[in-house]
Amino acid sequence: MKMLESSNLEDSLLLTFEGTFDQRTALERELEPLLQALEKYAGEWMPDVVEGKRRRKYSRAAIWKSLEEERGEKSTSIVLGRTKWPTLYLWPRLYFPPLPPELSLSLEVQPLSFFAETERCQKFVDMVRAWASHYPVTHASAHSKADDELVGAPNFGREMHTSIRDGFDEIYEVSWLNVFGPKLVEAVGRERMLSTPAHRVEALSNGSILLVTWPTAADFASEEARLAQARAHAHLRPDLDFNTVLRTLCERSAALVPVEPRFHPDMAPLLSRVVDRVALHERQRRIAEFNAWQPPEPGEWLPGDAALPSDVEDPERVLEHYGLLAEHLVAMLHTEVPSVLKVTPESLTDADFYFWREDFPKTRLREVIDEHVMPAVGAYLGQVLVHHLGGQWIPRRSLGEAQVLVGERVWLPMVRAHRYMRSRQSLLDYSLTQLYREAERHRTPERG
Repeated sequence: MKMLESSNLEDSLLLTFEGTFDQRTALERELEPLLQALEKYAGEWMPDVVEGKRRRKYSRAAIWKSLEEERGEKSTSIVLGRTKWPTLYLWPRLYFPPLPPELSLSLEVQPLSFFAETERCQKFVDMVRAWASHYPVTHASAHSKADDELVGAPNFGREMHTSIRDGFDEIYEVSWLNVFGPKLVEAVGRERMLSTPAHRVEALSNGSILLVTWPTAADFASEEARLAQARAHAHLRPDLDFNTVLRTLCERSAALVPVEPRFHPDMAPLLSRVVDRVALHERQRRIAEFNAWQPPEPGEWLPGDAALPSDVEDPERVLEHYGLLAEHLVAMLHTEVPSVLKVTPESLTDADFYFWREDFPKTRLREVIDEHVMPAVGAYLGQVLVHHLGGQWIPRRSLGEAQVLVGERVWLPMVRAHRYMRSRQSLLDYSLTQLYREAERHRTPERG
């Protein structure tokens, strides 16, 4: 049973729920309303896997067993998920004395487009209503994960320790679905909150108020849904200017509009992987930036007739040294980047991505990079030029002057490696992939 994992390629519906539970009641009995509502309303996104110390098929017995296995002195938590589309990540956490008894839930269903249907959204709201009615909340909200990231939830611009200390102590944001606890209701004013212009506003028996801005979650960024969100927010926060709130929401919608990638052809395989690692709320901006970005033309070459002649007494010995340096890179990367064993153009792109993902120039010791990694990278690049473009090493006593003759140009892989390993941005500006593609274009055409 392999649990599906969410990705940052698509948006999700993200629910955060902070409530309390009765510690005097047996845990199985106290969690009965939680699971009952989940099983009643989840439908197509119902979990089928329970993960604690081990992974089990979903059942009440599996949940009790997993909670027992994971229980520590002050808390216990498990993860519920799915093995089929849509993706689900449900993480309930329970905290026990001497900590205040607390039930916290994080629930993510991907893709957000799954909640384009009114009936499916209604069931989701009814489930949250059932939970909030039984487990008194300080605050709960469900909204686009990407939009939450844009607004900086749950810190909302506060320092981490302040956010943890104060929680959702005022109306920082109005989400698609909201449950405001009694303290927030009192702070805003019960009558004001109940008169909020919204799709659904309902007082719960424990003093909380449920508020839903729009019938469906998936179109949160539409003009109409943003207008409804702005009206609700400005009503609950009369100190805010409605037009300013609406303009900010529309700017966030614009930031999430999909941008078609139009990357530099040499860099497209690498940049596509880079943007896939970028946080979802930043993805479209980064695509637009990479569309406009052009890497510097590779300058690590000389005309063939300007090549420095070999100045070593034993060329075979020096070539063997270059090979050993390249093998050092293979030894260093082969676990994380298995393709380096093949010494191919594709392995250069894989190495480029690995170094970028790890922010290698920043996270490793500079002396180690300069003395060991950089020569290995240059030698490996040279070996790919030799093996795949018919290149020929021109060995030199100074390692930095090592050259590879390809067609009518000589390439300087060690110089490229030096520029490459300066910073995370330089890994893109001076990628191994681009130099190879440039050399490929300038090799002497084969005669047939």
